[in-house]
Formats: sequence, structure tokens, C-alpha cells
Amino acid sequence: MMKKYITQGSMLEELTRPVPGCWINLESPTLEECAAIAQDYNVDLADVRAALDDEESSRVDVSNDYTLILFDIPSVEYRHEREAYTTIPLGIILAENVLVTVCAESTPVLKAFLENTVKEFSTKKQMRFIYQIFLRSCMLYQSYLRIVDRKRKEIESHIGEDTEELELIDLHELESNLVYFDTSLRANKVVLDRLMRYSRIKKYPEDQDLLEDVVVENQQAIEMTRIYRDIIQGTRELLSSVMDNRLNNAMKYLAAITIVMAIPTIISGIYGMNVDEKWMPFSDTPFGFAIICLIMLMICIVAIRVLKKRKML
Repeated sequence: MMKKYITQGSMLEELTRPVPGCWINLESPTLEECAAIAQDYNVDLADVRAALDDEESSRVDVSNDYTLILFDIPSVEYRHEREAYTTIPLGIILAENVLVTVCAESTPVLKAFLENTVKEFSTKKQMRFIYQIFLRSCMLYQSYLRIVDRKRKEIESHIGEDTEELELIDLHELESNLVYFDTSLRANKVVLDRLMRYSRIKKYPEDQDLLEDVVVENQQAIEMTRIYRDIIQGTRELLSSVMDNRLNNAMKYLAAITIVMAIPTIISGIYGMNVDEKWMPFSDTPFGFAIICLIMLMICIVAIRVLKKRKML
């Protein structure tokens, strides 16, 4: 889908045809729409469709006719019937006083601009528009990171209760989300460094503060990702230790029960041997069976007391 917009004053208006200073938004575009942009603005078709490839790396390409800026933005997906987070590429093309954004799906990063809720937003101030997109992306990263940490706290609060393998899987999913975020944020940092360094990309003094805010917010998102990832690793190790400890206690308890139950089994096995009755103690004694059972019970009680003293029961 391809739509064209331009800001008039403080309002965002949709256009039927492109004009200088407009914003062309390609959302899940068809091959024909990409080819039309490539032909109208002398852009390589592969660069127009670069953002549609999930494996495309973040980069900045500056040519004589246009500039391509490709970076990763956060996205929500469903893995194993659970909500999870990943990253997808967002492409920005500056060509002939027109800004083109290309993304494989609808994203909250651009939704705020479509709803005209971003302060000082203008499609005509293209570099400021690009910095604002970066800033919205960084803020969305931080928002999703806080949600990941909140989910981690919910799992951590249940560690004292019955812990299941499902919680370990959930922690692994959260850690996978942070791996995607960490990789993409570091790649975006390289893109921001190149934007600041490239002299062929126009820079305006009034946008310098905004660019510095973007760099700070991106670095903060990187630090949040690193901290939350370390915490999740510690939580996962704690959860594994708790489960191993419970298993050890169960095995220790079963071993103690086996020891206690082995005592009557051994004694009854001895008395069940095929030997002359006169050689078996209490064989001719009145209430001999009851006496033997009482002796077995006393030995079992002594064994239980010894095991409790050694904290095996």
C-alpha cells in the first residue's frame, strides 16, 4: 500500500500525487509500487525493496541521486502462541526533495506521525523528520524493554511456588527478545554515527539537539537491554537451581524411604530361607512372629531417627 502525505501548517494531509516536500509511505508494498518509486525518482529497485528483507543489515548508502538509510525498529510477533518481540528493517529514502519510508508491516513508529501526534513534525523538514523517526523507534524499544522486565518480575515472583519448565521456556523467550534488541540497537548506533559523520548529508544547526537526544536515547536503550539481559540470565540460573534443589530433595527423600523399607525386607528374607526351623531365632517361642515384627519396627524407628538427624528426611 502506498500513500502520500504533506504537512500544511500543523495538519497532515493526504495527497493524490506526490509534490516536493511530501512523505511517501510504503507499507507492505507490491512489486509494482516499488517499481514505480524506483522509476519516478531514479532509485535502484533493490534499495527500495531492501527493507522488505528481514535479514537486511542496517546501513547508510549515499549516491548522487538519493540517500538510503536502513535501520531496525521493534515489532511484535507471536512465537509458540505467545506474544514476543523482534526487529524488522525500516527503509528511508531521500530523493528529489521527497522522503520515502518502506516497511514490511504497519508499525507504531510511523503511526504517531500518521495520527499527527508528534510535536514540530513537518514532512518538509526531512532531516528533522528522520531524526524524529529514530527517536520514536528508540522510545518504542524502551517501552518494550520495560514490558519484558515486567514479565521477568512476574516469573521471578513465582519461583518460591511450584516451578515448572514452562517458566524456564518463558525466560528463554524473553532472553531471545533481548538478543534481537541488542543486535539491532548496536547496528542502529553505527547508522547514527554515520549520519553524524557523512558530510554529503545535509545537517541543520536547529536539529542538532534532536540528533543528540536520539543518540542518548539509543544508548540508553542499549544499556537497558544489557542490564535486563544480565538480570534474566541470573533469574534463569536461580530458577534452574531451585528446580535442581527440589529434585535433589525428592531423590534424597526417596532414598531414605528405600533404606527404611529395606530393613523389614532383609529380615523377612532371612526368615524365608529354606533352613531347619531350630536354627531360626524365636521359631519355637510363643508370639515369636510378633516379637520379630516388633524388633523390625524398632530398627526402622532407629533408622528414621538417624536419617532425620542427618537431614535426609
